[in-house]
Amino acid sequence: MCEDNHGGFGRRALFVTGAAAALTLGSVSFASAAGGNQGDGDQESRTVRGTLPPGSPDFVYVPVEVPAGVREIKVAYSYDRPSVPAGTTGNALDIGIFDDRGTELGGRGFRGWSGGARTEFFIRADEATPGYVPGPVREGTWHIALGPYTVAPQGLSYEITITLTYGEPGEAARPVYPPDRAGGRGRAWYRGDCHLHSWYSDGRRTPAEIGALARAAGLDFINSSEHNTHAAHAHWSDVAGDDLLVMLGEEVTTRNGHVVALGTDPGTFVDWRYRARDNRFGRFARQIRRAGGLVVPAHPHATCVGCNWKFGFGEADAVEVWNGPYTPDDEVALADWDSMLVASVRDGRDWIPAMGSSDAHRDPDAVGRPQTVVLADELTRRAIQEGIRAGRSYVAESAKVELSFRASGARGEHAGIGERLRVDRDSPVTVRLEVTGAPRCTVRFVTDQGVLHTSAPLPVSGSGAVEWRTTPSYAAYVRAELRHEAAAGPVPGVLAAFTNPIFLGRAAG
Repeated sequence: MCEDNHGGFGRRALFVTGAAAALTLGSVSFASAAGGNQGDGDQESRTVRGTLPPGSPDFVYVPVEVPAGVREIKVAYSYDRPSVPAGTTGNALDIGIFDDRGTELGGRGFRGWSGGARTEFFIRADEATPGYVPGPVREGTWHIALGPYTVAPQGLSYEITITLTYGEPGEAARPVYPPDRAGGRGRAWYRGDCHLHSWYSDGRRTPAEIGALARAAGLDFINSSEHNTHAAHAHWSDVAGDDLLVMLGEEVTTRNGHVVALGTDPGTFVDWRYRARDNRFGRFARQIRRAGGLVVPAHPHATCVGCNWKFGFGEADAVEVWNGPYTPDDEVALADWDSMLVASVRDGRDWIPAMGSSDAHRDPDAVGRPQTVVLADELTRRAIQEGIRAGRSYVAESAKVELSFRASGARGEHAGIGERLRVDRDSPVTVRLEVTGAPRCTVRFVTDQGVLHTSAPLPVSGSGAVEWRTTPSYAAYVRAELRHEAAAGPVPGVLAAFTNPIFLGRAAG
């Protein structure tokens, strides 16, 4: 085993690619690259060490000169975690790798990312560590990608060991993807969870375990959304079935917020190495759509480092308002989304539908809590996406909650969730919510003026109907919320469900 020491920022090249600044360290070379003669199964290792100071670039690349005849590349790393005062960030170092095709933003060189979920990984033609893409280990310059997520005031000292195994590469794995269609029930309300993590990123469940939990939660569809990797796409075909549609995507996890690429074509990788100031997000949002996916900003007001959404909503097809167990940041996201509805009415522009997903990673995270319930013509990727994009959906805490939400006019006009009731400004409108599975929950009708009607608690049976009468001049839209009884004070209670709006009146223009 040979050793090298990168020191602080010694032997480096700092470059800015139009995206986040990155640092490239000195190359790691192997003896075989200089003409060594290696036999089948022989191994060769190099260890490099260095220290990253506070204020390091978002990405630090360690070039590795890979010679011909390599069957497998393996990387193991560690870093120090010194004690820091309360309120001060400690060390967190993510890792991934790019192959001989390079590290260009949006390029073809990506071969895997595990963030901080693993301390080692391998790649060979027939197999790879979860989160990494199998394939040949070709001769050329590979790059280990380090992501200093946070750096303590003392700096971040790391150690990386690269091991090459020589020999015939073996037969490359051929990916098999799940179908775009499941059995379904024709035009119906379908339940789904579009934000989930397996062991192919930082989750702890296998795809098979997630599939079983999804079925137990009454779901009809799910979406694979691993952090910054598409490596899971080829591992869902056995989970899909006539009763469960599995869509493929990614949680694009940038330093300025996360976005779910929902239902992209199999094998689509979306780069994440940019910030809002780099003006690159639009390019990758368009890539998601070209690949047949939806752009869904996730947990926009989450408080974790890098989670708060900074890119704006101009590219969003929908927004994840409710993420996992309902918490104060979801309440803020709901209020922010409602303000966007008001702005869309005021400016006469398109509105952005809301969604909810579990973001489940491991026990005790509940798959399908919450879930988005979509009215779709069939249980296919395209039909589900069309329903989400149109806002024909509501979000429920579980499959126990079912609702029907309609608005009707005096002459028999009617509209449902995500639709427009086209009546004159002063025409009377009746709004009706029917619900089951929500014992002692309170119904609130929310408009562009705020909450204009609050019901008494539903009976312990959980079933009931609530009506309210208004006009389009008084309420430009109406949406419904079901909330559990508040313990005390002005808190409105934790959500049991909420709907996308019904718009009232004739469209502007």
